[in-house]
Amino acid sequence: MKTLSDLRAMKEKAKREMTAREENAKYRIVVAMGTCGIAAGARNVMSAILDEINKRDIADAIVTQTGCLGYCDQEPLVQVFQPDKKTVTYGKITPEIARRIVAEHIVGNKILTEQVFMQN
Repeated sequence: MKTLSDLRAMKEKAKREMTAREENAKYRIVVAMGTCGIAAGARNVMSAILDEINKRDIADAIVTQTGCLGYCDQEPLVQVFQPDKKTVTYGKITPEIARRIVAEHIVGNKILTEQVFMQN
């Protein structure tokens, strides 16, 4: 059994590693995982993104989730926060399109214009 101080040390180490990963990330990919997103297939979209990032061994992108973004008719939604501080929000994403987002947007630096719901 681990002691409380061992657990605290593990927690601090994990926090440092996560912070370092976030600071080195060029892209941040966020999947909306509110109830409407999950009902529309956001879990499969998240799995496809994570799988594609692992397959391609991409180290400069992090993937996180958020709750409802308020655009239920566009679910599943995926946001890509870019190095230039602009955000691209993709709507009605399937696992296949999610894989294209990784391949074309993250790797190829090309926005999938036909899937863009909102951009700012």
